[in-house]
Amino acid sequence: MKKKKKPVLLEKLTIEKYAAEGRCLARVDGKVIFVEKVVPGDVVDVWVTKSKGDWAEGYPHQFHTYSEQRVQPFCEHFGVCGGCTWQMLPYSLQLEYKQQQVVDQLTRIGGLRLPEIMPIKGANPIRHYRNKLEFTFSNRRYLTREEMQKPEESSEGHYAGFHVKGMFNKVVNVKECHLMAEPVNLIRETVKAKTIEMGLPFYDLARKTGWIRSVQYRYCTTEDLMVNVILGYDVPEKRNSLLHELLEKVPAITTLYYTINHKVNDSMTDLSPIFFAGKKDHAIEKLGDFNFKISPVSFFQTNSRQAEVLYEITRQFAELDGSQVVYDLYCGTGSIGIYISAGAKKVVGVEMVEAAIADARENAAMNQISHAEFFTGDATKVCNDAFFALHGRPDVIITDPPRAGMTEKLVEQILALEAPLVVYVSCNPATQARDLKWLAAKYDVTAVQPVDMFPHTLHIENVVQLKLRKS
Repeated sequence: MKKKKKPVLLEKLTIEKYAAEGRCLARVDGKVIFVEKVVPGDVVDVWVTKSKGDWAEGYPHQFHTYSEQRVQPFCEHFGVCGGCTWQMLPYSLQLEYKQQQVVDQLTRIGGLRLPEIMPIKGANPIRHYRNKLEFTFSNRRYLTREEMQKPEESSEGHYAGFHVKGMFNKVVNVKECHLMAEPVNLIRETVKAKTIEMGLPFYDLARKTGWIRSVQYRYCTTEDLMVNVILGYDVPEKRNSLLHELLEKVPAITTLYYTINHKVNDSMTDLSPIFFAGKKDHAIEKLGDFNFKISPVSFFQTNSRQAEVLYEITRQFAELDGSQVVYDLYCGTGSIGIYISAGAKKVVGVEMVEAAIADARENAAMNQISHAEFFTGDATKVCNDAFFALHGRPDVIITDPPRAGMTEKLVEQILALEAPLVVYVSCNPATQARDLKWLAAKYDVTAVQPVDMFPHTLHIENVVQLKLRKS
């Protein structure tokens, strides 16, 4: 039987600088140690979780000295809830580290010759900035190490909050969340209190049983507030009592749904939310001059104010003058294509998810945009010679892929199309850098603009303009 390696504790490491993905680094005898949940200037003991030849990973065990760069987190759940991992950093420093991350990844992974990277566009506001949120209800909560030492503390009860990072069966019991403006906390507490009053069980995440599972919110800048209550099974009388209580206690709700989810997973893609009450069966979000219809299952950028900043940069980078055919790949519900449409001769959007394309077409019609068309399918298969003969070849390509980046096949297709200009919008500069390295066979990077969509987190968006190299 193989002996389990004894954990290694490295004592009094001085954290030197920010690395990437929310981690910082220290050095021991030339070996780089990546550490999470620390700040440059901290002096800390570190438990090593992984060790390779010239690098290792670990997490803090005990702090000896805290960095002068730290600030007091504003949320009482910081350090336990995994939502806002950078609250101990002043926002100016968060932006500095995110800018550094973009530079490092484009140069080290991409190996690219870059123009001067523009200063990151910070968010405003940096609290209550999300338009979408979900609280999970559970009969068990996460106990901190300190709480586990107290025999009177129990994990069993009635809780609502967020999943603990890496733990599927427990939640952090949230009292106040700063990610979305009120009445977000009032809604959570109303659902919690009414469910307890009715004697119905909170969901057991381990056994996959129970009545109240979660509540989803969509709160738009238009002040439309859509709420969807997800239940493990239906008890019509109790369900109606809960929903009427919500409408009475929270008159700001403009659209109220409920969804019955008998499944063991939380995915909404194969579920049918049921409209219960409201002024209309959807929410409307506004970006620039355009309105967007949002249903309970719609994908939409979760920071509306910064989405407008992101899309405005995309429009500027596209350099549209009314003569170009624009292809919007990974178009989702068509928000980018619609936003930049005024400067295009024609917009062609392509997306794998059929429901998203249905939303895109509806949004184009609602905004009276007749020169934008949207198609379901894999762009590498949809965009063939027959398709180009019908819709025109692209003068500008906009691509906004998921975190995994573009497929190599799609990169090859973009290279073959030789559109004069490409705008690459990314939520992951690491995979963006990989794709840009492939595109460098024919394209030069001509502009780079980082955008912070998610204050107090390590996530960063980045927009890159590429132009076809003249042979």
